[in-house]
Amino acid sequence: MTKEVLITIRGLQFVSQGDDAEPVEVVSPGEYYYKNGSHYLLFEELTEGFTESTHNMMKFSDGHLEVRKKGLIDVNMVYELNKKTLSYYHTPFGVMHMGIATTSFYKKVAKDEIELKVDYALEMNESFVADCTIYINVKSREAGNFHLQPLNSEDDEHKIVRLNPRDLK
Repeated sequence: MTKEVLITIRGLQFVSQGDDAEPVEVVSPGEYYYKNGSHYLLFEELTEGFTESTHNMMKFSDGHLEVRKKGLIDVNMVYELNKKTLSYYHTPFGVMHMGIATTSFYKKVAKDEIELKVDYALEMNESFVADCTIYINVKSREAGNFHLQPLNSEDDEHKIVRLNPRDLK
């Protein structure tokens, strides 16, 4: 994997408690690093209607994804298989207390591409909101093929592990 990458993130975004979830796909150039057994992604994110950007850092390894956002949005979210984590999501509209219970984690690393798929139960202010999925696709900018494909395949090396979120404490 080269340092210069194209990052595609697809998932659900909850605008407010009364609204339905709407699918969101973000494509951004970024930087990739591998250090001490962990993969790192760095990229900037712009939010419509605001001039300030958000700096994103993603760190992941087997069964673990950490997403740190600083700037317009401040949060440190941890998706860890078999665990429920809590964080405060700071936005220009206020602060939300959120819980993330990761129920499955898929990671595939190839020469010029990385795929992640994380399923999780989302809580806001201690109330269950939805079962969600986040897809992350990282490609070397040199690869040139920039579309996100569904993660349907499983093999002996890349099994998807599923848990009941009620079993996580």
